[in-house]
Amino acid sequence: MKKKSMVIDLDRCTGCLSCELACKTENNIDPGIAYNKVMVMGPVGTFPELKMYFLPALCQSCKDAPCVSVCPTESSYVNDDGVILIDGERCTGCLSCQDACPYGARSFNRKAEVVEKCTLCSHLTAGDKPACVKACRSKARVAGDIEDPASEVSRLLESAGIAVVHSMPDAGNKPTVRYILSKKTAEWQDRKSWRFFPAG
Repeated sequence: MKKKSMVIDLDRCTGCLSCELACKTENNIDPGIAYNKVMVMGPVGTFPELKMYFLPALCQSCKDAPCVSVCPTESSYVNDDGVILIDGERCTGCLSCQDACPYGARSFNRKAEVVEKCTLCSHLTAGDKPACVKACRSKARVAGDIEDPASEVSRLLESAGIAVVHSMPDAGNKPTVRYILSKKTAEWQDRKSWRFFPAG
């Protein structure tokens, strides 16, 4: 079964915010709502030995997504590519899915009274890359089928090596987004829980 997801190379990410801007432009996102947010991790250490990295946060494309299972109207669903989406026509804005997401990766659009999130730009034509991937000048982002060993994302993870591949904590939801971060850049800040965005 297909599972479209993303691999982000944090050794290459410069924190330029091009991905944030491209996402907002492509998806016509209202002010105060974010599908993608770059967080600054650090600096940590003692001067002059300080290290930091930038962490782009987005929907973690979970295999067992609690946001889907708790939705009373089935407006949260998984498409044929394995992308978690929201049917705005069926969403009642009950916020069950927003509360269920371990990462706070869903936003409530108060004007439309629906929940929104990253869609990996599923509205684009087949073969086209998500806006954030196309906008990344340092080529830190790659999207593709994480279940296909021959895909670009799978090959990238294999070449990087397991020692430098990280993911968000798994609360039984099985997140699939992977981050590459080597110790030459910084130590991965492993937290028990993450909330990317404040509840809206």
